[in-house]
Amino acid sequence: MTVKKKIFLSLFAVFIACIAYGVYFFYLAPSANLQSIYLIPKDAVFVVETQKPVDNWDKIRESEAWNHLQKNDYFFELTESIHKMDTIFHNKKKLFQLFGTRSLFFSVHMYKPKEYGIFYVIDLKRIAKLKLLRSYLNTLLDDTYSLSRREYHGNEIIELYDKESRETLYLSFVKNQLIASYVHTLIEASIDQVGEPFIGRNLDFIEVKKKTGYDDMFRLYLQHDYLDDYAHYFTNEPTALIQTLSENFLFSGFSFDLASNNTMIAKGYTSISEGNLGYLKALQQSGTSKRSIPTIAPKRTALYMSFGFDSFTELYTNFLQIQQKNPEVFKAYEAQQQSIEKLLKIDVKENFVSWIGDEIAVLQIQSSITRGKNDMAMILKAADIEKAKTNLAFIQKQLKKRTPVKFKSINYKDYPINFMAIKGFFKLFFGNLFKSFDKPYYTIIDDFVVFSDKPNTLKSIIDTYIAKETLQNSEDFQHFNGNFKSASSLFAYINMPVLYENMLSIADKTTKKQILKNKDFIICFPQIGFQLTPSNDLFKSKFVVDYQSAAIVKSKEQFKDLRLFGPLLPTTAGSMPNVLDVKDVFDVAQVYPDDLNADVYKKSYNSGAKHVEVGLKDGLKHGRYNEYYPDGTLKIKGRYRKDKQVGVWRAYNAKGEQIERKRF
Repeated sequence: MTVKKKIFLSLFAVFIACIAYGVYFFYLAPSANLQSIYLIPKDAVFVVETQKPVDNWDKIRESEAWNHLQKNDYFFELTESIHKMDTIFHNKKKLFQLFGTRSLFFSVHMYKPKEYGIFYVIDLKRIAKLKLLRSYLNTLLDDTYSLSRREYHGNEIIELYDKESRETLYLSFVKNQLIASYVHTLIEASIDQVGEPFIGRNLDFIEVKKKTGYDDMFRLYLQHDYLDDYAHYFTNEPTALIQTLSENFLFSGFSFDLASNNTMIAKGYTSISEGNLGYLKALQQSGTSKRSIPTIAPKRTALYMSFGFDSFTELYTNFLQIQQKNPEVFKAYEAQQQSIEKLLKIDVKENFVSWIGDEIAVLQIQSSITRGKNDMAMILKAADIEKAKTNLAFIQKQLKKRTPVKFKSINYKDYPINFMAIKGFFKLFFGNLFKSFDKPYYTIIDDFVVFSDKPNTLKSIIDTYIAKETLQNSEDFQHFNGNFKSASSLFAYINMPVLYENMLSIADKTTKKQILKNKDFIICFPQIGFQLTPSNDLFKSKFVVDYQSAAIVKSKEQFKDLRLFGPLLPTTAGSMPNVLDVKDVFDVAQVYPDDLNADVYKKSYNSGAKHVEVGLKDGLKHGRYNEYYPDGTLKIKGRYRKDKQVGVWRAYNAKGEQIERKRF
């Protein structure tokens, strides 16, 4: 055998040995791989999963909505750590493409009050054994980064320090997984729980994850227990809705994609707490119903939250059965109900529960009468409206007989408005979400009983119903509503341009400045919807977000800045003329008192100076009427009787001289 042949055979043997080792290493050798989800620290608020991180990240980067949002400072700050990871790895993405499809998880954690961090997990599979990435890291970096290493509980943590931003990206290889974060405590928490993973072995999470599906670009998992902590990042007082979700839901899972029509549709499942003793568990057991409240809900509704069921009687029965599982809670509930029944001599089940139909809703609307306040309404669909009228009249009679409340029904455009002051009544039946309806007024429109603590809210709903300016007559709402099943257990709809105006109207000066600055980044998601329908022990979930450019939203003329609205009554010293138009002097502006039991209605200028003062009786103008100039000089005086001007009325100029007199 020649020397050349021996060398060839030797090299060939080495080549075969390398192949054999590779086959064994990648395919036959025992594997101790970890699932990515096992490394997610237990306090994750959100977890996002994707099987094709490079391709899907490119799709997001190219989307119209993402590029629009990147112009917003707040959103850019919110996604800053994603951008940093992208800066490091995006130009080297061919390296990761060589490894094939890799699973990527990232999660959001509130690691201290008002501060959140993002944690990443990349499944490198068997390639991690070669330690290729560890040695390749230096080639990923330029002079703006420095690399150091340290040990933590037997695991090496690699620290990439950015000299320009003065921030550090922490990396570690845990078996087949690469974990990364700009918050070192998240890396350490992940390493600490390797032997006892929390989220990945939680039975409720496993059940939701199993049903969520893998066909779309991303899977989003939400751990509701930490949702209120996350909400504190944005506000000091999370809403009752956020608190309800945090207390009663466990996990939600969504599978979603970016649709070509700029609408994001996510589908999945939601689990609820076994310890839930409220209406949520009862709702899950009580069927669904079609939504009908849009027939009277104003078109300019900011938030519409609907609860649907086969019948309220069934829901109430299921609720009581669930309450009985905790004797202490049930005893307290019974005591509160019996206290109300004893006080008013009524039967709650017969006089209230029996006539409610298959839908209850809460609305936040933009009032057509008053601005600068959030108008809230609760609407109950009646199964039998005549029975509802009879029983509500009986409750009203008992209130007048057995409490100090003395309120006479008033008529607004042929719709009677009554007062129903029973403290804690609606919270007893519907939970904390309805606790704000403590002493409500109510009216009846078609088959619906509408409650609100502000009578002007009822008047506004009546106005829009008569004018047919309802959600049912909104093409935008009807088109968006088509993304959902017509029947559900829970349905939430947000009209963002209207919600924007409501936020603007009640914001303080600093917040209002920020809202105005970010207007185009708020209203570009004009409609958002969420739906739950029962599915065995879970809720089937659907989440839809519509994106449109701010220019298109504005062009639809559904959006108007409050700054463009003139006040219903002049409110600043500079806005009131000092010379009267005698022709219209006694055609005084309508007033809309918030308290229909009040004896007097007063309105002031922004300066605090008195503007209007008029006597009231049963919510109607009755008694002396005085109107003043901003400096306190009397402008008009006269009298009302049952909302009509009577007797002699007088008008004065800014010098206090009478310039007009008229008898009615």
